This record gives sequence, structure tokens and C-alpha cells, in this order.
Amino acid sequence: MLKWLSEVFWQERLWFPEGLGWADLEDRDGRVYAKGRDLWVALPIAFVFLVVRWIFERTVATRLASLLGVKEIVRVRATHNPTLESYYCSTSKYPTQSCVERLSKQSGCTERQVQRWFRRRRNQDRPNLLKKFREASWRFTFYLLAFIAGLAALVDKPWLYDLQEMWKGFPTLTLLPSQYWYYMIELGFYASLLFSVASDVKRKDFKEQIIHHVATIMLISFSWCVNYIRAGTLIMLLHDSSDYLLESAKMFNYAGWRNTCNYIFILFAAVFIVTRLIIFPFRIMYCTWIYPVTVYPPFFGYYFFNGLLMILQCLHLFWAVLIIRMAVRFLTSNETVEDERSDKEETDESGEEEEEDKTREMKRNGPIQNGHVIHNNNHRKTE
Repeated sequence: MLKWLSEVFWQERLWFPEGLGWADLEDRDGRVYAKGRDLWVALPIAFVFLVVRWIFERTVATRLASLLGVKEIVRVRATHNPTLESYYCSTSKYPTQSCVERLSKQSGCTERQVQRWFRRRRNQDRPNLLKKFREASWRFTFYLLAFIAGLAALVDKPWLYDLQEMWKGFPTLTLLPSQYWYYMIELGFYASLLFSVASDVKRKDFKEQIIHHVATIMLISFSWCVNYIRAGTLIMLLHDSSDYLLESAKMFNYAGWRNTCNYIFILFAAVFIVTRLIIFPFRIMYCTWIYPVTVYPPFFGYYFFNGLLMILQCLHLFWAVLIIRMAVRFLTSNETVEDERSDKEETDESGEEEEEDKTREMKRNGPIQNGHVIHNNNHRKTE
């Protein structure tokens, strides 16, 4: 059954233009071509990345966090309450008002105490700043090095400047060692992100991130198998060109360097819009949609490849809305740039509760000054 499915899936008429096939990608005359079996190399590379990341985050990233002054927010822990804990774990982290009233009766706490307990409990589950900083440091380091390496590998290639060169001679395009390692390292990195997604900081665009990782892995793998490598290298370089700026802005944000974070974020927003909303759709995708059909008739692989690019472009538009919204807020009101994908720390309202405690104390014992009760000594003396 599996053999039949494999034969059906890898039919030459699906993945190649008419008259071309897998035989055209067999090594000959000293020319080497990409092979589907090469992709297995990405799995051990992904596990190496996981190990290197673990070491990096606990040594380099932790030291860097200390140098930049990353400070943790002191969180007040929720007191142990079996009734509220059971509801929190099994039912909801955000109880409705009617549930708060019921939990108040069951736990013997006031409604305000129940609400405060849930706020503190939710804050306990949020990742701390050091964890966020470590993750951002790791991704910044990879994206920056990958961008530099990709630029070095492509700077002397004609298809970097003339996009039609991507398809010249397709599919018999010779594989270069720099292309091999660029592909395997990028594929291994995104596979490692997919493996670690359960333990990484979860943001509001968690589902979109999963879709992005899966689409990226499929795009890299497919473009490798059918020798769309020149287009693949350009797409990877384009994505890496802005990602390291975003991660560096996050790092400075977690460190409290607000002005530095804001200016880097504005630079990131500009690079993101130019690369993802202008160059990617109007140059890269134009060349993958329009030019190939002037060379050979459309086939399934042509539509499949461009379909994956469309998924990426939809994600680009989704993130662009968030990025532009944050950038406009900063430019118009000079507010601090905040990541809208992250859950914000909830205030404990402790100051408000202390005021209420003082008010109650005043009603019982009279005015309070500097925390001490003032007794009324202004009795009129009888002459």
C-alpha cells in the first residue's frame, strides 16, 4: 500500500514539465543534482540545533541578559486553594462573574479575593522575561548568521540580480556545495523549531506560527526534491533579512532599553514591508508564476509550489497588519512598542486593595496617618 502511494505521489507528470523526469536529475559527467534522500540529513542537524540551543541559552544568552540588565518582575504567588486550583486546571483560567460568585461561596473567599487569586495564578503560568530573552537571543543569532551566510553564498550568483536566471536550464541545475549546506541548515533549524514548539513561549499567533513552520518545511523540502533550489535560496535569504531585526528588538524590549527597541522595530517594520509585501509578491512570486509558463506548460508541481508561496504571503499580510498597527501607534503617540502577540502581565491591584483596607480601618478606628490611628484629642476643656 505504502509503495503504491509512493509511486502515485512521485509520478513524473505531477512534478515535472512534459518530457522531463527524475532521470534528468541523475548525476552524470561530474554534475551533481539534489536528491530527495538528502533531506534526511536535516533530522540529525535539527537535534544538533536543539543541543546547541540548550547550551547557548544557559551560557551565552544568560550572560548577555545579565549584561543588558534584564530584570524579572516580582510576582506574588497565589495562595494554595484546592477549590480554585481545581477550577483553574480543569475548567477555565478566566471565570465568568457567575462562576466567581459560586467559587466565592465554595472557597470561603470574597469575590474580589477570588478574582485576585485568578490574576496571580495566571501570572504564575506566564513565561518569565529571562526565558523570553533567551529564546529571542537564540533566534537572533541564527537569523543573523544565516542571512550573512546566505548573502555570501548568493552574492556572486546571476539569479540574485536577474530573477529569470532561476529557471534557465531547469530542471538540470547543478547543485553547489554552498546551496547544499544552506538548504540543510535552514531545514534543520525550522525542524528544530517545530520540535521545540511545545516548550517555547506561546503567543497569540501560535497557530499561525505552526502553519508557517510546516509550510516552510514543505516548501524547502519540495523545492529541493524538484530542483527549485535557486528560487528556494532567494526566498530563504529574503525571510532572514528582517527576522534578526525583530528578534534584536525583542531582546532590547525585555532588557528595558525602550528607545533602542523602538528604533530597531521601526527599521524592522520598514525592511519587513519592503521584502515581504513588495519584493516577495511582485518580484519573487511574479517570477515563479509568470515566467515558468513561458518556458513550459503548467503542471501540478508548478501549482503546488506557488500554492505554498501563497500561504506564506497570507501569513505575511497577517503579521504586517500587527506590525503596522504597532508602528503607527508609536509614531503618532510616541508610545512604547509592545508585542501584540504576547500576553500582557496582569496587575495585582494590590495598591487599590490597600486603600480599601485603610478605608475600612478608618471606619472602625477613625483617621489614619502614616499607618497609625489618630485618636481624637480635641475635647473642649471646661473652664
